[in-house]
Amino acid sequence: MSPSLDWLSRLLGMMTVRGQLELRCSYGAPWQVIYADSGAGEMPYHIVLAGSAILETPGSGKPQQLCAGDIVMLPQGSAHKLHDGSGARPKPARERMGLNLTISENKGAGERLDMLCGRIVLAPPHDRLIREYLPTRLVIRTSTARASGQGGALDQLNGLVALMRAESSADNLGGYAMMNALSAALFALTLRVSSESDEAPTGLLALAGHSRLSPALAAIFNDPARDWTLPELARLCSMSRATLIRHFQDKVGRSPFDLLTDVRMALAANELKRPGISTEAVAETVGYQSVAAFRRAFSQHFGLTPADWRRSQLDKQQVAVGS
Repeated sequence: MSPSLDWLSRLLGMMTVRGQLELRCSYGAPWQVIYADSGAGEMPYHIVLAGSAILETPGSGKPQQLCAGDIVMLPQGSAHKLHDGSGARPKPARERMGLNLTISENKGAGERLDMLCGRIVLAPPHDRLIREYLPTRLVIRTSTARASGQGGALDQLNGLVALMRAESSADNLGGYAMMNALSAALFALTLRVSSESDEAPTGLLALAGHSRLSPALAAIFNDPARDWTLPELARLCSMSRATLIRHFQDKVGRSPFDLLTDVRMALAANELKRPGISTEAVAETVGYQSVAAFRRAFSQHFGLTPADWRRSQLDKQQVAVGS
C-alpha cells in the first residue's frame, strides 16, 4: 500500500530534479552579472550570503532589492541582471577554478557581495509543469520570514544554505557531488517555505498557501485518476463552483480541470517510459476510460501521440547508453 503523500512530494516525485552549484561571486561595488535566457528545463538561482544586490528581470515588474539571506529562483529561466545599484561602470571580474566550483572576483573597493549562483535542471516534459505553475521569479527573504514567525522549514532552509556555504568554501573530497545534491534539496525546501508563507506568490504556491483552496490542490495531486467534478472540488473547499473557478483563475490563471489534466499528462509521460505497459493501461492509470480520449488529450498536450512519445524516450535511452 502506497503512503499518503502531500501535494509537493507528489509533484517532486513526478520529475527528475538535478542541481548545479556553479559559481561563488565575491565582488566589491561596482559590479554586475548578466544572465541570458536559460535553456529548456534550466532554472537559475542565486543566494545572497552577504551584502546586497538589485535584481532586474525584463518584463517581470520592478527591480527588486536583495539582501543577505535572500534566495531568488527564476522558474521560467528568464534573462536577468544583478548589480550593486550604483549605476557606476562595473569593475571587470576574473574567474579562477577551485576544486569543485568557479570563483568569480573583482577589484571593486565598495560594499562587498558574497553570492552563490547555480541552476536547477528539470528533465522535459516536466519542466513545462514548473514553468506554467510557478511565478517568473521566486524570492525567499529568510530574515522577513523569520520575523513573521515561520519556523521549521525556514530553519531547515537556513541550515541547508549554511552547508552550501561551507562546501563552497573548502575543497572537500566529494564536494562537487555534495553541492549539486544540496542544490536539488534547495529547490524542494524553497517551494516548501514559499507555500507556507502568508504572502505566497501566484501559482501552485498561492493555492497551497490559501487554506480554503489547498484541499482541492491536495485532491488533484493525491488522486488524479478520479473522475473529479467541479461540485466535488468546490465542496472540499467549502465554496461554490463559481467561487472555486474564480480563485483558480486569480491564483494560477487556469481552471481546476486544467491543473488536473496537466498532472495526468505528467504522470502519463512517466508511465509510457515503462517497458511492457500498454497505452490502454496508461490511459486507465491516469483516469481515462476511453483510450481515444487519452490519445487525443496527450497529443494536444505534447504534440506527439503516446506511441511517438514512447519511441522518442526509447531513442534517448539508447543514445545515452551508446555514449
